[in-house]
Amino acid sequence: MTVHRTNPAARDEAAFPPDLLVALDRSSGRSLREQLEDELRDAIRRGRLPAGTVLPASRVLARQLAVARGIVVDAYEQLAAEGYLEARQGSGTRVRGTPRRCAVPAEAEPDRPPALNTRLLGGLPDPLHFPRAQWLRRYRAALAAMPDASPGYPDPAGSIELRTALAAYLGRVRAVVTSPDELVVCGGFTQGLVLVCRALLARGTRRLAVEDPCFAYHRELIANAGLEPVPIRVDEHGIDVDELGRRDVRAVLVAPAHSYPTGAVLSPPRRHALAEWAQRTGGLVVEDDYDAEYRYDRAPIGAVQGLARDRIVYGGSVSKTLSPMLRIGWLAAPPWLVPDLRREKLYDDFATAMVDQLALAAFIAEGDLVRHLRRVRPEYRRRRDAALRALAVHVPDARPAGVAAGLHLFVRLPPGVDERELRHAARREGVRLERAARHWARPEDAPPALVLGYGAADEHAIEAAVAALGRAYRSLAPG
Repeated sequence: MTVHRTNPAARDEAAFPPDLLVALDRSSGRSLREQLEDELRDAIRRGRLPAGTVLPASRVLARQLAVARGIVVDAYEQLAAEGYLEARQGSGTRVRGTPRRCAVPAEAEPDRPPALNTRLLGGLPDPLHFPRAQWLRRYRAALAAMPDASPGYPDPAGSIELRTALAAYLGRVRAVVTSPDELVVCGGFTQGLVLVCRALLARGTRRLAVEDPCFAYHRELIANAGLEPVPIRVDEHGIDVDELGRRDVRAVLVAPAHSYPTGAVLSPPRRHALAEWAQRTGGLVVEDDYDAEYRYDRAPIGAVQGLARDRIVYGGSVSKTLSPMLRIGWLAAPPWLVPDLRREKLYDDFATAMVDQLALAAFIAEGDLVRHLRRVRPEYRRRRDAALRALAVHVPDARPAGVAAGLHLFVRLPPGVDERELRHAARREGVRLERAARHWARPEDAPPALVLGYGAADEHAIEAAVAALGRAYRSLAPG
């Protein structure tokens, strides 16, 4: 039997593209080797050839540049001597990178790295709980079902399969009154909010009320879309509808099931008052139902949309239930607004990826989403409980709120605590948390508080991270 041996360098050459942009000027009077050295040296210094980049084999580059191979070999050897390149047996010539200067004296002892590296950021589900096997099965089925002859670009409103599955699911689980024709699929709720803002702007609306506090990114997004965000106070009963009625606005963004970051739930009287405000003024309510599927100590709360179908846009996504990496969201809109939203979607990105939509349609229609939520709810509840126990032990002065649902806690701190300094101290301990103040229209009006997300860390990590937070807290307030 004959054994064919493969040259490792040849394997490496085949694995990496040999092309390398090098300009040699044969009329300049400078030697070609000197020009080649300067070109490569400059490309490395500028970062065009980052550390680890594999360069073409000498014979390949020589052939590409129409020069003698010895010119390339000499240039490589010179740059290797200067520390720019390194030759590895079996893997060719690579960029070593420009040596960096040490930022501290050599005799200085480096800072001790933190023992932890835990992110307790609000609103993030655990990626380990993503139902990979079920999703892969649905995705493969969607690919297999694709016709050989493409029907062309997808409908900007979304696939009829997903809109049909969503209409049934939202009506059954969230009390949303809608139909497939009134749904618009978008790239997450973020894009959906942009589409609503543009549609309102085209109709002459210039101001959009928001909860205060609210998710800061949404307030910034509204301003970026060309509307003026108008903050309306939120208390333990949700948005102050009386204050909303006194302001000169005809549209409002709310998260009635779980206001961010405080976790306030819109009370039944205010829910009805909000629907009446919309009907009376001809205003529009944009309902952000971002994490209502996660509830632990309370009965399910239906969407406000069911109280005033013709005046409320209901928005949701799979960012919290499955993963924020799946950029799929939806808007259930009044019939009079649907053509505007379809138009804005068309001119924004034409349509959301069709294969993802078809996979999600089957995932919902065949019950995978419901089974997934039944499986992860108890786990997130245990993590919520672990966070509450750890806070009671390690930061007993803190007052958690918004604990009945969601994936985060709103942690009130005693008056006078500088949450910015506390956040920095916790970061030095290896724990990343979110300051609550940034979600207020005027951060200086916010009480001292942190947002503690428990979705993406297990119980052991939560206990260790909150213990580190307690050490950081005591280091700032030893009394």
